[in-house]
Amino acid sequence: MPVLILSCTKKSGPLDDIRPTVPVTVQNAMDYRPEPTVSTSIAGGGNIQIILSIPSTSGRTIKEITKVAASTTYTQIQSTGSTGFYTSAPLAASGTTATFTTSLTEFIAKAGAGFTPQANLELPKKFYFLITLDDNSVIVTDAVRVLVLS
Repeated sequence: MPVLILSCTKKSGPLDDIRPTVPVTVQNAMDYRPEPTVSTSIAGGGNIQIILSIPSTSGRTIKEITKVAASTTYTQIQSTGSTGFYTSAPLAASGTTATFTTSLTEFIAKAGAGFTPQANLELPKKFYFLITLDDNSVIVTDAVRVLVLS
């Protein structure tokens, strides 16, 4: 009786879901819609905080949040340009977490022209982050949504 043994190797293609070696999570996500979602409260002053975290077992630390973009797509954060970003300079970090803080007022001034915060609606743009690790490798995070509560 003949035996047939087949073998194949997986090749990466343009439709593959390629993940970074060091995963980044949003530590204070309240939901996934489908991206990580944090909340802010109009009555609470509209402060927005996004805590980005990498596993302590990765052997890496976060050097800085190099770029922050408020956009509807990944295009801005993936660009090599140096203008049009939410922040004008990198945000220093150390250890395995980095915190980005802004407010509804600042969002409206920088990225939300014509936007009026309303309860139970997301901001019209998502936040995208380019993180540099201690070995100078870079990671583009998943988009982070902000849900406005009353």
